[in-house]
Amino acid sequence: MKEFGFELRVCRWAERHWPPGGDSEADGDRVAIVARQLGTRRRRWDTVVVETTREALDRRAPFGDGRLDADLLHVARHAPGSWAYYRDALPQPGYPWRYVREAVHRAADRGFVETRKRGNRVELRRRYRYPDWVDRVVAIENKPDLDAAAARALSGQLEHDVALGLADEVWLATEATAADVEPALLEAIPVEVGILAVAGTPDGWRADTVWNPRTLDPAGPGTRILERPAGAEADASAAQFEYADPAWKRGKRLEIGERAYERGWRSYAETMRTDCRHFRLRDPSGPFPWCGAKDGEQTAAECTGGCPSFEPEPPAWRRGGWPIEGGPGKATDRLLARKRRRRR
Repeated sequence: MKEFGFELRVCRWAERHWPPGGDSEADGDRVAIVARQLGTRRRRWDTVVVETTREALDRRAPFGDGRLDADLLHVARHAPGSWAYYRDALPQPGYPWRYVREAVHRAADRGFVETRKRGNRVELRRRYRYPDWVDRVVAIENKPDLDAAAARALSGQLEHDVALGLADEVWLATEATAADVEPALLEAIPVEVGILAVAGTPDGWRADTVWNPRTLDPAGPGTRILERPAGAEADASAAQFEYADPAWKRGKRLEIGERAYERGWRSYAETMRTDCRHFRLRDPSGPFPWCGAKDGEQTAAECTGGCPSFEPEPPAWRRGGWPIEGGPGKATDRLLARKRRRRR
């Protein structure tokens, strides 16, 4: 199976059965929001699980379905309960105040703060208190075919994740084998990283824990590895690193949570040509993309306008009420958007 399809199935399993080895239905208030391809400028994770509660999501809901970026978070987290000049109410941002003023107006457009002008001064007050809704952030790296070369390339990335400590846990998900000992256990993977063996069964996809992760310290300072020696015998160069401030980590975790809240994992359709006549959705448990021309699952890189098999939907499909708005491609987008909203 291609890594893209494997990644989607890991997301679907996590949405239904997180945490691994536990009873996802035992605590009905716990919720796992699953997203794909999120992280920082230097590191992007395949799958991200944001653990929260239904009560916390209810308090997050008044801020809208869209994410709050770093500027909006600065306003939402510090907006006062009573009228105040925005420069007096908000902490020093570390960048020009004119950008904060723009963010205040955007926040007012989103409806979670109110603004008024007194002379030439813009005052604000909050309508809702922004909740501390992100409990835990879990990163999962997906590698269905973990051979020795892939493990060597992956090891440095996982070491970076462990050293930075931005996530509470780091996992490696790989396809289960029939071996007595899963090959991933024999590779040079950091011991802090948990390992999931994922397999398809007649009842759906299942993931078994073959190595438990160590809980990291996202509240403490982290180490950001910038450069490391190549490891050759004649290489005597020193590694380069810098420390990550706990405040930066706290803000970045909120940003990741906000992006996961908005996108979910079914946003894959946004980078695919759902308006191609060959595009299909299969397996209601996902659903997952399918290409009629290739007679198999396609990746986002393959499903583009440059694909030799790409054919736009016939105009007749977009008329006469199939469904009322647009053709099958638009219906696909609406279906996946509804599933994201339902999960929120």
